[in-house]
Amino acid sequence: MATHEIFMPALSSTMTEGKIVEWLKKPGERVERGESVLVVESDKADMDVEAFQEGFLAAVLMEAGSTAPVGETIGLIVETEAEIAVAKASAPAPVAAAPAPAAPTPAAATPTPAPASPPPAPAPAAPLPVAVPASAGDGRVVATPRARKLAAQLGVALASVRGSGPNGRIQAEDVEQATGQPVSLPRVAEGTAPAMAVAAGNGAAAAPAAPAGQAFGRAGETVAFNTLQQAVVRNMNASLAVPCFHVGYTITTDRLDAFYKQVKSKGVTMTALLAKAVGQTLARHPQLNASASEAGMAYPAAINVAVAVAMDDGGLITPVLADADRTDLYALSRQWADLVARSRSKQLKPEEYTTGTFTLSNLGMFGVDRFDAILPPGTGAILAVAASRPVVVALKDGSIAVRRQMQVNLTADHRVIYGTHAAAFLKDLADLIENRPESLAL
Repeated sequence: MATHEIFMPALSSTMTEGKIVEWLKKPGERVERGESVLVVESDKADMDVEAFQEGFLAAVLMEAGSTAPVGETIGLIVETEAEIAVAKASAPAPVAAAPAPAAPTPAAATPTPAPASPPPAPAPAAPLPVAVPASAGDGRVVATPRARKLAAQLGVALASVRGSGPNGRIQAEDVEQATGQPVSLPRVAEGTAPAMAVAAGNGAAAAPAAPAGQAFGRAGETVAFNTLQQAVVRNMNASLAVPCFHVGYTITTDRLDAFYKQVKSKGVTMTALLAKAVGQTLARHPQLNASASEAGMAYPAAINVAVAVAMDDGGLITPVLADADRTDLYALSRQWADLVARSRSKQLKPEEYTTGTFTLSNLGMFGVDRFDAILPPGTGAILAVAASRPVVVALKDGSIAVRRQMQVNLTADHRVIYGTHAAAFLKDLADLIENRPESLAL
C-alpha cells in the first residue's frame, strides 16, 4: 500500500506555522495531481494547497481551524479506494481546532441581581439574491480562499453567489454583497497620499477617524492575535535588535500636487507617484536600497518599493511595486490597483509581499504631522510620509508666501546606512518632488 503524506507547506520564507482554513476535499473523495485539497492561512495570505499525487484523500489529521508547524503531516492520500479503510484505521485521530476562549463574565453588582430581560428577537434576515454560480465545469463552485472563509463565517451558500472575478470566480466582496453588507476596502496606509489637512467647513472632505473595517474587542475581553497579527508581532520584535536612527526632511509639494491633478484622471495614484519618486532616487543612492546580512551588506539587483497596507482583519501587509525605478508610471498605478485588490482577498503570492527592498509608509490621509516608522526586517530603510499642509514660508528673496509642505522621516539601519547617506537621499528626493515631478511620467 502506498500512502502519501500531505505536509503543512512553507508558503513564505518567514512562515513557521499555518492555520487550516478549509479542507476542499472530504475523506474518500478523488484527488487529482495539482488539484487544490485545502486552504491554508499563512502569515500574510490564504493560499490553496495542491496535491502532488493523484489518488484518494484517506484521512484528515488536522481539522479546519487547527494550526500546525511547517512540515507537520496534516493529511493522507492513498492510490486506490481499497486502501482508504486501512490508512484511516492506522492514522491517528484528527486534531480538532482549539475552542475559542469564552468571554469573561462580569461580576454581579449585587448579591441578588434581578433577572435580565430577554433580548429582543432579531429581525428576519433578507433572503439572499439568486445568482448564477461560478462553476469550474465539473459542478464545483470557483471561489477564492478568502471568499470561502467569509462565506463559512456568514453562513452564505457559495452556490447562490454571483462571482465578479476572472471567469466568474467568487471574491470576498461578492459574499459581502450577497448578505447585503457594505463592501469593505482595505485602508492603504497607511494612507495613499500626502493628504492635504483641511479645516472643518471649507468644503473639503475630512480625513477618516480610523481605518475602515478595523475590529476591536469589547471591554474586559482579551482577543488572541490572528495569524497576520502574529506575523507583525514577530517582525516588530525582530526590529528591536536593529540599531536604527531617524532623519527628517520637509518637502514642498505644490508642484507634485498640481501634477497629480493632471494625471489622476488617467488612473495615476499618489502611491504610484511617491513610489516612482522614491525608486528613481534610490537608483542614485544604492546604499539606501541595501540591507545587512550575515555575510555583509547585501545590494539587491532590483529596486522594489513595498507600501504598507492596513488589513481589515488586523495587521499590516506590504505589497511590493517591483522595479519601481524603471516601470512606467501608468503601469505602476495599474500594478498597485491590482495588488491592493488582491491584498483584500489575501490572494497575493509570497514574492508579492516579501521582496521589498525599501518600504514606504503613509499616514498623511489622517492628517498626521509627523511620525517615525519601524524598520521591517530584511530591509535597510523605511520612509514615513505625513500630511501635506499649507504653511507660511520665507522665500530666498526674503518675501513671504504660502506653500504646501509635508514632513518625511527616514528610519535607517545604521549598520548599512550612515547619516550622510540618509541626508543625501532625502535632499535628492525633495529636489525631484519640488522641482521636477513631471519627469516621473517620462
